[in-house]
Amino acid sequence: MKQKKAQPKKTQATRRAAPAKAMVKSNTAPARFNPWSLSIYLYWFIILFFIAATFYILGRSHAILHPVVNNVSVTEEALVPANDYYDQGKAKLVAGQIDDAIADLSAAIDDAHPSVDALILRGEAYMQSSNFAAALGDFDRAIELDPNNAVAYYDRSLLNTRLENYSAALNDINNALAARAGGANDILRLRDLYARRGQLNLWLKNWEGAIADYTNSLARPDGNVTPNVYAERAEAYTALGQYADAINDYTSAVRIISEQIQGTTTAQEREDLSSRAMTYFEKSAALNLSLGNVASARNDLDSAFTIATALNDEDSMARLQKLIRELQGQ
Repeated sequence: MKQKKAQPKKTQATRRAAPAKAMVKSNTAPARFNPWSLSIYLYWFIILFFIAATFYILGRSHAILHPVVNNVSVTEEALVPANDYYDQGKAKLVAGQIDDAIADLSAAIDDAHPSVDALILRGEAYMQSSNFAAALGDFDRAIELDPNNAVAYYDRSLLNTRLENYSAALNDINNALAARAGGANDILRLRDLYARRGQLNLWLKNWEGAIADYTNSLARPDGNVTPNVYAERAEAYTALGQYADAINDYTSAVRIISEQIQGTTTAQEREDLSSRAMTYFEKSAALNLSLGNVASARNDLDSAFTIATALNDEDSMARLQKLIRELQGQ
């Protein structure tokens, strides 16, 4: 049998040395990694990052909303494009919001480089608010910036007409026609321009000029013919003693009114048109009587009386009845 190799006996000194050796080994080992301490640093790093980012964003937004130009802070309102103010002002002017339209159009006008269109629109708004001096100033400035602007001349002509400065109004219409001849214009029709000049010539008692303008207006294919053009040309013919031509024009005016009545949507429109037709029949009757056309005069008065009855216009009915009785006595 093999004998087991004898193990050396552990002496007391050996037993005391073992723990010391273990302690030496423990002291020389590397320190363990603590993940919790790193997460704390990372957490505070994220917090500080977001704080810095927040201040940066706030600073940028303030610079965007309130930029500084030449050491002057620009307000948010000033950053709205001028075109937006122009469009808003135009819409409000059409809607009848005159004061608001003036405010928006004023914001759209840069004093250093004003828009001609904005000046014209604001002038129209001023004219509607009866601020004629301000309107004239805007039209004058628009024409100064664009001497070939037909709309500016036309609007100033309307203003001078309201101011009863007919000579100046006529001069503006002449300039508008000259500017309009240089190029097409979707806003102004030649028919309307000639009709407007015809009216001014009529008021200035330039009968031939009025007839020529009204005739030119009627010859234009653009736009719709209004009964006013025929009725006002009839007045010019009457002033010249051309009664037959005047009667024909009154007849044409009544014909257009009868067509317009078919398209009316309110009772007030029908009454206004009917009242005008009644007046034209009366004037035609007087002219026919001057020419000795008694039967035609009677027909005109009968037509006028029929309209007066439909309108329940007792004063007109009484006047027309008296004229008809006098005509029957002739």
